[in-house]
Formats: sequence, structure tokens, C-alpha cells
Amino acid sequence: MRVSRYNFGVRIGLLSDTHGFMGADILEALAGVDEIWHAGDLGSLEIVADLEKVAPVVAVIGNVDSHATFSSVPEEQVLTREGFKVLIRHIVGTPGRYDANARASIAAEKPDILVCGHSHILRIERDAQGILYMNPGAAGHHGTHQKRTLVRFNLEKKKIFGAEVVELGARGRKKSERT
Repeated sequence: MRVSRYNFGVRIGLLSDTHGFMGADILEALAGVDEIWHAGDLGSLEIVADLEKVAPVVAVIGNVDSHATFSSVPEEQVLTREGFKVLIRHIVGTPGRYDANARASIAAEKPDILVCGHSHILRIERDAQGILYMNPGAAGHHGTHQKRTLVRFNLEKKKIFGAEVVELGARGRKKSERT
């Protein structure tokens, strides 16, 4: 992780479910972050390469990503940033209804922040255990979501602030974007 460009902690860009799409709007929205977290369903390894041009990337594999193609991308990441323990998995369920794998990881790791994707539904809230659940929605075009989204926020000395949802426009591409 590189040193922040800011006088405070680190600026994180959080996205998920790109499904192989990397538009200029995503890269522009992430400009200036210190680190990018991708919560799975990358769709291609080129997504990581594109994101790494902006900032270092922490990514996990999603259910549409093949293990053969993504052998270097783990199913789960555990990291510490600015005093927060962070657990990143693609599929976890929702607060109060975590799946068995997520429950086991949460019990073992005891994270402060749980990051996921998969549902394509933007949702950020504290669960009953006090864990900050963060799902940035979907940044790609594939899926049932209506708006493409990602999230940016700051972490500093066990504080989270400056959180903002970035709407990237409607799901679905124009014919000119498919080439």
C-alpha cells in the first residue's frame, strides 16, 4: 500500500461485479484513491491490470470467475488498514443472514469491516455484532441492478469518514460500447 496523498489515513475505492467491464467512468471515479478493493466477479484479469494503473488493488474471486483463470486471486482477503481489520469475500449474504462460509470466516477473523459483492445491491450498515457491512453494488453492466455504483471512503486511526456513493449511470451499454 502506498502512502496517502492526503493528510489523513487512506482513501479507499470499493467496487464489485464489473463482469469484465472497465469503463473510463470507473477509472475516473477511482482517481486519487490510495487503494482499490474489488469484491469479486472481476470477469477478466484485465480488470485488475486496469485498476492497478490507478492504485494498488486488493481483489477476491467471484462466482463468475474461473479458478483456472484467476488462480492468483483468492476467495477471501483479510487485511488491516488504519486499525481496522477487514474481511473481503464475494458472497456473504446479508446482515443477520450470513451464509455458512461467511459466518465461519467472521468467527475466525473477527473483522471490523465486512466487504462483499454478489447481490448487485448497494448496502452499507452495521450488523447486530457491530461489524460494518459494505456492499458497493455493481460497477458493471451485467445483472439486474438499475444503477452502476461504487463507493469511496477514508480510513484513519480507527475512524471511517468521507464515505460517498458514486453513481456511474444506468446499467446497459450502448451499441458503441460493445466493440
